Amino acid sequence: MAANWKMYKTPAETKTFFENFLPLVKDAKHCEIAVCAPFVDLPAAIDAAAGSNVAIGGQNLYWAKEGAFTGEISGPMLKTLGCEWVIVGHSERRQYFGETDETVLKRTKAAIEAGLKVIVCVGELLAEREAGETEAVLEKQYAGGIAGLSAEEKAQIVIAYEPVWAIGTGKTATPEMAADAHRVIRKMAGADMRILYGGSVKPDNVTALMAQEEIDGALVGGASLDPVSFSKIVNF
Repeated sequence: MAANWKMYKTPAETKTFFENFLPLVKDAKHCEIAVCAPFVDLPAAIDAAAGSNVAIGGQNLYWAKEGAFTGEISGPMLKTLGCEWVIVGHSERRQYFGETDETVLKRTKAAIEAGLKVIVCVGELLAEREAGETEAVLEKQYAGGIAGLSAEEKAQIVIAYEPVWAIGTGKTATPEMAADAHRVIRKMAGADMRILYGGSVKPDNVTALMAQEEIDGALVGGASLDPVSFSKIVNF
């Protein structure tokens, strides 16, 4: 169960979140929990979550270890800080910041090399779904962004299926639609790959989604900003 806070929360708000959230999930043994926070909040999150069952992650990274790349953050920087996870290829990175399948693969390899586990995102646009192209889009994204990983590298990733039309829109793929897409991904990724669903996951739909055999977890956006809401999702 992974939280993606996107561009929300100050370090002080991060500290308050964990003070409220950790007691609510301290007995959760059925899943891994990760909170992926903005870069400026990571020290506060790592400090607050120390010794708990909650891991911390970044929301992006650059593929070089260091260099003249103003504004970028490297895998070793995240790892040294205390991060365990990083999100790569989120649809918002693809949509607004020019992320491609090729750069997703480069970032993923760099993250794994730095000792991070990676949530690699795939998913189709509304127009692509309406045109019946969901399977083709997922196959293309997998071929360009994930297939180039070795078996050892693949063991360090989870895949998040996030239909772009269901992110922040309030629309959710039905559990059956989500499971169908997960089956397409699993056909390529193999039985051992953990596949998360992301797209307007909330406390009131998480149980139905998680009842699908193909859905192994969730990547949660807006509903992860509130400690009570996200704890209900974790403890579905």
